Amino acid sequence: MLRGYDSLMVAYSGGVDSAYLAWEAHEVLGSRMLAVIADSPSLPRKELAAAVAFAEAHAIPLRILETREMERADYVRNDSQRCFHCKDELFIAMEQLRAELGFAAIAYGRNTDDSGDFRPGQQAAVLHHAAAPLAEAGLGKQAIRALAKAANLNVWDKPASACLSSRLEYGRPVTREALLQIEQAESALHELGYRHLRVRHHGDLARIELDRATLAQGITLNMLNEITAAAKTAGFTYVTVDTEGYRTGSMNQVLPVEVLLQSGTSHAS
Repeated sequence: MLRGYDSLMVAYSGGVDSAYLAWEAHEVLGSRMLAVIADSPSLPRKELAAAVAFAEAHAIPLRILETREMERADYVRNDSQRCFHCKDELFIAMEQLRAELGFAAIAYGRNTDDSGDFRPGQQAAVLHHAAAPLAEAGLGKQAIRALAKAANLNVWDKPASACLSSRLEYGRPVTREALLQIEQAESALHELGYRHLRVRHHGDLARIELDRATLAQGITLNMLNEITAAAKTAGFTYVTVDTEGYRTGSMNQVLPVEVLLQSGTSHAS
């Protein structure tokens, strides 16, 4: 499939899906591919640095593209379509760059498992005719991780990492200050050794999701003190640990079923 492109720009975030796609596209197309990473306040600095390091390690051509979704009122409002406006901004910017540099097409890292969740950003990809080679090849998350491991790519077991805006409860405006709070709290928790986690922003309250394995081992008073200190240092007043643990898309649980069905998913709880 990749050989069928004269040239290709890949929307690259540094996650395992887009990293594997960028690596494979470079293996096949060489200098006729370009990885493009969108830089904005919703991207943690640590993630940007890791994405750049991966591209450099594999000699993958990379362009850092500043996107301006924070200037969009529809994005800042943070309703159920926030992800659409973010990806719409990304693909508009990529299309402008594609035309400027003369690339033939744009692709992104959607896989077959992504159809089972509420993802308005996919609508933007369709609107801008972005290809999804991984999904078209029938590859799901486990298969992509296995392929990345077989290729000795160090991202093969990297935890999923959605943008920082996805941690904000719907209806709470996206601000640089709130995103920085989340980034600082999550970074502090990672430094304490917690790998799979989310800091969900509910105003003065930080709702901490830890992976179920950590919860199964038991929460000690020392752990609670560390978690509380990490969140309060980032500016939160109150801290709670979610007893359901870490799971992707937990903010979507409050959305009405008709909104979820608009995105082709039946996940309503």
